[in-house]
Amino acid sequence: MTRIETKTEPMVINMGPHHPSTHGVLRLIVTLDGEDVIDCEPVLGYLHRGMEKIAENRTNIMFVPYVSRWDYAAGMFNEAITVNAPEQLADIEVPKRASYIRVIMLELNRIANHLLWLGPFLADVGAQTPFFYIFREREMIYDLWEAASGMRLINNNYFRVRLV
Repeated sequence: MTRIETKTEPMVINMGPHHPSTHGVLRLIVTLDGEDVIDCEPVLGYLHRGMEKIAENRTNIMFVPYVSRWDYAAGMFNEAITVNAPEQLADIEVPKRASYIRVIMLELNRIANHLLWLGPFLADVGAQTPFFYIFREREMIYDLWEAASGMRLINNNYFRVRLV
């Protein structure tokens, strides 16, 4: 049987981003020869939202609501670092009760993040029912956050710098 050979020029195409969370974060410049990938150049971008510029014109207390939007799954952690940095730089002593409450809120955030991973992972491997139970448990954490701050997931605006 005669095989028809076709000669092709290498084609350079842009791959990605394929997921909404990778907008600007990762791009692949792929060189193809027919169906064969002969080169791939990853281009790492930045998830820049102009937060530094916004922070220039705000006090720390005014800026805290912005930081929880950096990463919707770790909003409490973003608030914690924004509050802890000035406290440590200024040698401000945080009361033990406030420290305990902060740790509890951060641990709840950590547990919610692990549940956010575990539920879809189990669904991906074929266990659909645990997905629903896991997200029910996650909602309980959101209920606690809502009782404490008035918000459920993003923009809790819960942490504050202790003023001397």
